[in-house]
Amino acid sequence: MVELMKASFLDRTLRNLRTAWQAIAGSEYDAEAASMRPHLPDDDVRRLREQMLACLAARGGEVSARARAAALGRAYLNLDESGRQRFLKVLAEEFDVDRSGLDAAIAAVGKAGGDLESRRKAEAQLKKALEAPRLRLLTQFNGLPNGIKFLVDMRAELLSLARRDPLFRPLEADLKGLLAAWFDVGLLELHEITWRSAPAALLERLIAYEAVHAIKSWDDMKNRLAPDRRCFAFFHPRMPDEPLIFVEVALVNGLAGDVQHLLDESAPSQDPRTANTAIFYSISNAQKGLAGISFGNFLIKRVVDVLAAEFKGLKTFATLSPVPGFRGWLDRALAEGEPRLLLAAERKALKGIATTARGAKGTFKTVVGDPTWPEDPVACEALRAPLMRLCARYLTQEKRPDGKALDPVAHFHLTNGARMERLNWLADSSANGLQQSAGIMINYLYKLGEIDDNHEAYSGAGKIAASSAIRSLAKG
Repeated sequence: MVELMKASFLDRTLRNLRTAWQAIAGSEYDAEAASMRPHLPDDDVRRLREQMLACLAARGGEVSARARAAALGRAYLNLDESGRQRFLKVLAEEFDVDRSGLDAAIAAVGKAGGDLESRRKAEAQLKKALEAPRLRLLTQFNGLPNGIKFLVDMRAELLSLARRDPLFRPLEADLKGLLAAWFDVGLLELHEITWRSAPAALLERLIAYEAVHAIKSWDDMKNRLAPDRRCFAFFHPRMPDEPLIFVEVALVNGLAGDVQHLLDESAPSQDPRTANTAIFYSISNAQKGLAGISFGNFLIKRVVDVLAAEFKGLKTFATLSPVPGFRGWLDRALAEGEPRLLLAAERKALKGIATTARGAKGTFKTVVGDPTWPEDPVACEALRAPLMRLCARYLTQEKRPDGKALDPVAHFHLTNGARMERLNWLADSSANGLQQSAGIMINYLYKLGEIDDNHEAYSGAGKIAASSAIRSLAKG
């Protein structure tokens, strides 16, 4: 049901955008766009190129410019995946920086010598030469209804293409630069989302965009907005109906160590005024096209301020977070051989554990690779020590080339000034939780008096703030 809801919401959004832009484009410009075939064959590429040049020419005033941009945008929306790739290839190849013009501008700066006025003019010309014409073309979409959302979605597609083909990387970088300027955190608005006040369309978006713990039904959605729960999101004034990033919070007593309990629809609701802990249990980036444009850290800090002002009894602010890179790292380590991973006692505990799925003998690789192991108490007991130790080691010792934490969620929270506080065994026994992190979750603690120091130590020297319990666990 949820998948059908997502599909319906996305189809409706696209249909509304096409309708709005058709009204702006008008028949004169829209007919040309509508006649382009979805896969954009060569003769349509020629007409597309002419449309792009007409947009850059900016003839006929502002109304005509908006109409041309709307027609071009509608052409893109009508294309299939291969057609959109060809559209973007035209932008990437044919509307890049003019290399000969750039070389001439660089030479002019060199020739200006000590004449200050001549140098200023040459530098201004160089700045202009460095700007690809496609930037002016992309900026025109920003003036259309939902145009900025259109560009965000275009970049989401470009990110995928750029990973496979370097041709698209400069275009993706250009668009990222535009979006980074338009999505400055000072322009964003924080809103609390409640069951009573939020429109159904916004709740549909939360269901579609939830990236950590899938929202399974309307009842599940309602439970996450219960009196002892909070949900906050950042919005942009030009995208008032589209959350950029949102966080779900549980108001409880003590550190939560089990997401199943937090999401249990049958669990009684707690009076939030009696809670002493705010648990951030899900943080979802809603717009793939804004990847790499960070404002999640500002969201957490803003929400902490709002909650601390509303509930004076809240003394602890922490997360219950996944460890999404753990199993991938573990599987790569296992491919290199088990001996250097396990302690002798751990290897001994695993011997003799066998099922039809695991084969005749139990080894760490075969047992942890069997998705049914959480149902076997003996296997759980044998796996607990090595998995918890290795997860602590992964979080505190495995680094990226730049010296920062290898795990992406750890990097996010450490950058924000949090401390690794506690690992929780089988805290997420869902299929996704087992696949990502063998069911282990971690509490990151946001201790208000330490946030700035932790941030500086990690951002500067890559020093990871971790509790003594996690450091002891990592040493085994």
